[in-house]
Amino acid sequence: MTNFIFDVDGTLTDSRKSIDKTFKNFMLEFTRMHTCYICTGSDRQKTIEQIGEDLTNQFTLAFHCSGNLIYEQGTEKHKNDWKLSSEEVWFLKDKLSKSNYIEKTGNHLEERSGTANFSIVGRNATHEQRQRYLKWDNRKNERIEIANEFNEYYGYKSQAVVGGEISIDIFKKGFDKSQIKKYIEGETIYFGDRCYPGGNDYAISKICDSFYQIDNGWKQTFSILEKITT
Repeated sequence: MTNFIFDVDGTLTDSRKSIDKTFKNFMLEFTRMHTCYICTGSDRQKTIEQIGEDLTNQFTLAFHCSGNLIYEQGTEKHKNDWKLSSEEVWFLKDKLSKSNYIEKTGNHLEERSGTANFSIVGRNATHEQRQRYLKWDNRKNERIEIANEFNEYYGYKSQAVVGGEISIDIFKKGFDKSQIKKYIEGETIYFGDRCYPGGNDYAISKICDSFYQIDNGWKQTFSILEKITT
């Protein structure tokens, strides 16, 4: 049996955008015909905002917060209560205060189920502000540098990876997206936009039987799945 596993942000949707209506209708049918899962760094509410509760619940399992929060057809099955230490929080706040990026919008550190999400520009950023930071970060590699330094200090117990367009995902060591593999039997195919070293899809992509690196958003995912169905 082939299992299809999907990241959400940047893979099934544009970053922090709602799923395209035509693609959603396709995915509703595809998930009826195949065994499918989602594995996202986002919490459940953000996932539902992007792809809808109907599609979210149609996946065999929905792995939120990098697999630290698990739902089956709308019912919570597992929740990891891990939190950042006060020393780790201080480290991140220090990086925020010392960042050379001027535009900061608030909501820089978000605690989720078993994970934390850190952003210099802040999760209150508009789409335009997110794009400005992404363009700047692509030149400066700020997120990669912060994640690498965090891992130098705390890598014995925690792990930081680049996620989405503006943020860093942090979780207990070993509790990244790869942890979901123990819930899935059979061949696995993963779809994600950050399947490269340092990205939050890297660990899971490497233990699946195959994976697709999604560089051109949901339209690329749509195109691949259409070929599979034909």
